Amino acid sequence: MLIWEELLTLDQLIELDKLSFLEYVIIFKHSTSCSISEVAKLRLEGESEMHIKAFNLDLKSHRDISRLISEKYSIHHESPQILLIKNGECCYDASHFDITISE
Repeated sequence: MLIWEELLTLDQLIELDKLSFLEYVIIFKHSTSCSISEVAKLRLEGESEMHIKAFNLDLKSHRDISRLISEKYSIHHESPQILLIKNGECCYDASHFDITISE
């Protein structure tokens, strides 16, 4: 079961990075008006049986945070996009219909 939290501030980004040294953390970046984003999120929720902290970032409202995520974790921006963070690094990312929990 994914435990969702809205990613709204830069302070939260710092905290989730610290948390990643203790456990895996997911960042799901998406547009709230995109049907592909909605399908991807539903797939994540339907496939997940593990308890994992997951941050939900609305790109329309928080482009600044999205830019910082791309810079910090050295990933190309896409939407929707899932990032798996561990030990302060992005160890996996996928976008669009490649987004699955099984990976």
